[in-house]
Amino acid sequence: MNINGVAIDATFAEAFPMKATRALITAQNEKWALIAAQTMTGFATSVIACGCEAGIERVLAPSETPDGRSGVSIMIFAMGGKGLAKQLETRAGQCVLTSPTSALFSGIDGGTRIPLGKNLRYFGDGFQVAKLIDGKRYWRIPVMDGEFLTEATTGQVDAIGGGNFLVLAQSQPQALAACEAAIEAMRKIPNVIMPFPGGIVRSGSKVGSKYKALNASTNDAFCPTLKGMTKTELSADIESVMEIVIDGLAKEDIDKAMRAGIQAVCDLGADNGVTRISAGNYGGKLGPFHFHLQEIMA
Repeated sequence: MNINGVAIDATFAEAFPMKATRALITAQNEKWALIAAQTMTGFATSVIACGCEAGIERVLAPSETPDGRSGVSIMIFAMGGKGLAKQLETRAGQCVLTSPTSALFSGIDGGTRIPLGKNLRYFGDGFQVAKLIDGKRYWRIPVMDGEFLTEATTGQVDAIGGGNFLVLAQSQPQALAACEAAIEAMRKIPNVIMPFPGGIVRSGSKVGSKYKALNASTNDAFCPTLKGMTKTELSADIESVMEIVIDGLAKEDIDKAMRAGIQAVCDLGADNGVTRISAGNYGGKLGPFHFHLQEIMA
């Protein structure tokens, strides 16, 4: 398959089951809602070392938030429910409770209920007050700038992590420009996040390593500096490869995001140095969810 001069490999991305939740952060303005959201989703690029994968889903208008203020929707993904609950509580306490003017609300009504502010209330040292509104429990926790309002619980649901595609280009600036265009398009798709820095991964990995202590190591087949030293997947003209990883609430969400991102790359075309689109797969051994590039782009 070829779209606007860009070859789409006959391959698939592998992804695996995860647990996910969504939280809504509000503040007196968008600046401070974003600061709290960016802090809460920091150091959360990969479950390999971060314990979770997290990112900003989108900015919310005041008409979309429970308290009528500016807000940000964030999503957190983890390999299991226990780990997800711990990451959510720790990050909420250290990054949102501490952030000026912030409030914190559930972003998923269904699913298994897990603590959001339920345990953070103890910071109030007995001065915290519970409120029940429309069947939902909230906590008002006194803090030095006024009070921190938080919903008690949020929903945990089944999700998918690890959808991906690779952008192969003739130079590093061209690969980055193509990925930036892809991320801009993908951020319009609901129910997904791209957890790596700016949504882009320069250090794509393969499963395993020559070093027993490592579960993953550099994807040498796609490293341009290793041509001639390893079994390469790169032609002579490809000098840079970057990856975009997608986590989503459902397979259909990741399908839509991958389609939007790949199309944005192809819209730039081969004239802008993009040669191929490929994906990271490991023979079907990594995860049960397979995203076939040519099927998605058909």
